[in-house]
Formats: sequence, structure tokens, C-alpha cells
Amino acid sequence: MRLFLLCFTLVCVKDTEAQNKLHHLQLAACSDTDKEYMFGDDGEVEVYADFEKKDIVNALPPFADPIEFPAGFAAAEGATANCQANLQVLSGDFKDQPLPQDAPQTSIYARNGVQLGSENTLICHSIRFFPPPVRVRWTKNNLDVTGESSLSQYYPNEDKTYNQFSHLPFTPQEGDVYTCTVQHEALQTPDTRTWEVNVDLPSVGPAVFCGVGLAVGLLGVATGTFFLVKGNQCN
Repeated sequence: MRLFLLCFTLVCVKDTEAQNKLHHLQLAACSDTDKEYMFGDDGEVEVYADFEKKDIVNALPPFADPIEFPAGFAAAEGATANCQANLQVLSGDFKDQPLPQDAPQTSIYARNGVQLGSENTLICHSIRFFPPPVRVRWTKNNLDVTGESSLSQYYPNEDKTYNQFSHLPFTPQEGDVYTCTVQHEALQTPDTRTWEVNVDLPSVGPAVFCGVGLAVGLLGVATGTFFLVKGNQCN
């Protein structure tokens, strides 16, 4: 069974005037196959390490000022190297003990309102699982499109479980069927969620009724005018 090790530093700073508490979190996590490093405040991730690009990524939205992180990627390398060294020692100590497991709960939804032909993003959201991470596979009309998707960092919850997102850019066309399949060691079989492009077209009923009503009204006016003219001629 794969052992997962989490090392974090939590600092609580109290604002005496406003009586608020700010929580600064530095997290390093690792297993035999994965590693992660992030830094944030009050549950919001501010920066995280991209181990493929060997760089620190600013996770704040564009309108927010980027934070200064002078330690850079070296801090992530040092923290995860220490995590993996400890993991080697603990793997021997805990090899005969079962690892706690929580299966992910997964949902799939579109980021924005769906309009045919307009670019959008499908989100496959897995919540409350342990240990991280999950693996996600995408299909479109039974064809594998996982290579077009991205997988986020995993994010800690207060109950010591994790959340993770996978994103798939797509342009909805009527009748397309998408699936995301989540794999996790706590699942006996992969969990597959399905999302279909099904956009309700504007109803033609009101327009038809309006047109029929207008036609009947005009016919009534024409009929009344005809009899009025005939009546005047008779007089």
C-alpha cells in the first residue's frame, strides 16, 4: 500500500485591533510517485510549485497583486526532498499498518452557461478523498481526450481530506457526450460521470399563437369593414 506523508507549517497571526486571526499555511506532501508544495493564507492558495516546469506559480487571480516569494522553487525542492527522506524511514515503520482511505465524491459540470458553438470548460471535481491524488480520464463521444485536459493541485480540507479539479476545454455541439472517469485507491472500480450537451431551443409556441391571433384579429377587422361598407351602400 502506498504511504503518503504530509508536512505542513501553520502560523496564526492575530490582529489585536480587529480581533481577527490570519492563518498562514506552508504545505509539502509526497508519496512514492507524487509530490506537492504550496503556500497560502486562510484557505486560499497563493503560490504552488510546478515540478514539471521547475518553477513557482502564482495562483492568485489576475486582479490581485502577486505576492513576493523570494525563496522561489528552491524552497519547494528542499521541502519535498525532506518529505521524501522522512517517507523512506516511515515506510519501514508503518509497512504493516493499514493506511486510512476515503473515496472521492465526484461531479461534472460546465464552468459557464452552455451555448452551442461557444467555447467553454468542463470541470470534473473530486472532493473529500484521502490519500491524494486522483487520476482523471476524459472521453468525448467515446474517444479519449485526456490529453486536452489539465489536472489541478490537490487542496487540503479542514477534515484532512483533499479536493482536486480537472478541466477540459470544449465547444458544445448538440448531441455530444462527455465523461470523466476518476481513479483512486479507495475505489474498487473507477467512478465515471457523464455530461451531455442538451441545450433547450427557444419555444416556437408563443410566436405561433401570436401569429394566429394577429391573423384572426385582422380577419375580423376586414370582415367588419366589409359589412360596414355594404350597409352604407344599402342606405
